[in-house]
Formats: sequence, C-alpha cells, structure tokens
Amino acid sequence: MAFFRPRVSREAEVRYHADQEISKGFPELLEKARQAERTLRELRAAAADEVELLAAGQAFDEALTDALRAAESGQRATFGVKSYDDRIARRKAKATPAGAMWTAEVERLRTLREDNRMWGIPRVPRPVTSTPLTSGH
Repeated sequence: MAFFRPRVSREAEVRYHADQEISKGFPELLEKARQAERTLRELRAAAADEVELLAAGQAFDEALTDALRAAESGQRATFGVKSYDDRIARRKAKATPAGAMWTAEVERLRTLREDNRMWGIPRVPRPVTSTPLTSGH
C-alpha cells in the first residue's frame, strides 16, 4: 500500500517563489525607511514648517509600507510553501525561531507605521471659504 503526501497547489508554489523574490529587497527597503525617519526627525528638530513635515511624514509612511510588504513576504516565505494552503502548517511555522523573528519584525513595522500615521504626519489646516450661509427658506 503506497501512501502519498498531498502536493501543495500550483498557486501556493507561485506565491511562495514570488514572496522569496520580494523579500530579497527587505534590507534595502528597511534602510530606506530608516533614512526617511532620520530626515523626518531632523526636520522636526530644526522646527521646519508644516508643509515640509507633511512631505517627510508621507515619505516615511511610503518607505515603511514598502518595508512592511517585504517583511510580510519574508515571513510567508519563511513559513514554507505548505503554509500557503494549510492553516496548521502556518501556525507551526510561526513557532519556529525564524518564524517568530519575522513575525516580531512585521508587528514592529506595523506599529511604527501606525504611530507615524497617527502622530508623525502633521495635519495641515484647510483654508475656510468665506461664502455667506444662506437660509433654506
């Protein structure tokens, strides 16, 4: 009697290889995010105007988002090809040292991005138009 392991789907293999390629750029994207954060902090320390802070905050957000996407790809690729189709395999892989490291990195980047979105990007006030209010009668 022969026992065969069920193969993973072709879609899972394709996604796995795509995630491996995306995650290769993670160190460069992380460095780009660090540089954007450094620029934002320097502008804050120099008491730059709101428009410059807004542009720097948005650039930092974009850099963090790119780094986060690469980290998520690295996390999925580290979990292995079976984890794309199997929830249990994904949970087991998350408990390995490499899986835990990627999971912690993804959570750290998400928290940093959310903190930047809440407090790092200044809200530039919109000009108020001076049209008179009319009554609806």
